[in-house]
Amino acid sequence: MVAAFSTIVEWYDFTLYLYFATVLSRVFYGGGAASLALTLGSFAVAYLMRPLGAAVFGHVGDKIGRRHMLLWSVTVMTAAMLATALLPTHAQIGAAAGWLLFLLRCVMGFSVGGEYSGVVAYLLEGARPSRRGLIASSASAASEIGALLAVGVSALTVASLSEADLASWGWRIPFFVGAVLAGSVWIARSTMQESPEFERQRAAGTVPHQPWRHSLANHKLGIFRAFSISALGSITYYVGITYVPAFLTSSGSLSERESLWLATIAAVAVILVTPLTGILSDRYGRKPVLIAVSLLSAALPVTLFSIMASGSHAQALGGAILLACVAGAMSAVGAVATAEQFPGEGRVTGLAFGATGATAIFGGLTPYVAQLLLERTGNHAVPGIMIAVVALAVLPVFLTLSETAPAKLR
Repeated sequence: MVAAFSTIVEWYDFTLYLYFATVLSRVFYGGGAASLALTLGSFAVAYLMRPLGAAVFGHVGDKIGRRHMLLWSVTVMTAAMLATALLPTHAQIGAAAGWLLFLLRCVMGFSVGGEYSGVVAYLLEGARPSRRGLIASSASAASEIGALLAVGVSALTVASLSEADLASWGWRIPFFVGAVLAGSVWIARSTMQESPEFERQRAAGTVPHQPWRHSLANHKLGIFRAFSISALGSITYYVGITYVPAFLTSSGSLSERESLWLATIAAVAVILVTPLTGILSDRYGRKPVLIAVSLLSAALPVTLFSIMASGSHAQALGGAILLACVAGAMSAVGAVATAEQFPGEGRVTGLAFGATGATAIFGGLTPYVAQLLLERTGNHAVPGIMIAVVALAVLPVFLTLSETAPAKLR
């Protein structure tokens, strides 16, 4: 479970940035109407470094070993988190502060590029076939623990400090916490053994000499299917969970503090639904669960975003929890379903090209696009419409998928 634990830091960092977006917009971009859009835009552009990092670390994972890949990526991650905590602010050096934050986001995006795909591959390859869905879903559950920590630390920091102290020095606290977490993960990860699947490849002499070329030559269909699965998983997570606090704050429904506490409750809901979805995918198969979640993603978000923007606090909480449960279910089944699209040889690189590529587009870019469209149209249903469109687009792919759950194959 050390591998699953390591995803806590990855998702702590990325969700922290989004949950803290309104604070960071004042600290690094000076506040004002365009600051939040600039903050989310920096997140989106830096997120495009994720596929590059996934390709580089995926090459390492498929050629040298999963363990080396996971150790190297967390080393860079720790350094980036610590450097972010030490950055000067807009009040100290002006616009250069925003550029420095952006550069460190790029480094962070590169370092975590191989994290999730590497962890999912490692968990899948070490699990019993009948429990792959449950074990692989632990990566999603651990990522939600990271998200829960992020929103909890953010909420406590915002609630404990005045706005002046928060802008002066308090914003650094969550990033120092992240640096300590990352360093702890490196220590724990150093005790990991190599993946049994990679050991098998070494013994059999089937380790790909050129993982990029091998994956592109042999796994085109797997890459396409992994891209489709991850596209829905990414947009449901990044728009349906991590963007929600910024959405509620910018639409005037809740205050910063209230929206962060609401997000904390939603994160707990995801942690509970994730293993249940993993168990269902082991028992009934990946395909029916994927189809069911895609139908929910097409039907619910438009209404839920409209209700959250104009309803009561209770309605906002209910909408956020339902969105989080749909996103958590998609992340759980998506983790194992994407990894099972590939054999052991070239698996991490295939995930890098397929799953991580989709995450860069439908994860990193979508909060920025959602905020931009919301500002220009004034239509609070826009984020839900974005999710529904992607769900309907990938549904035909899910309907034609071959079942990969070992229990169903038998």
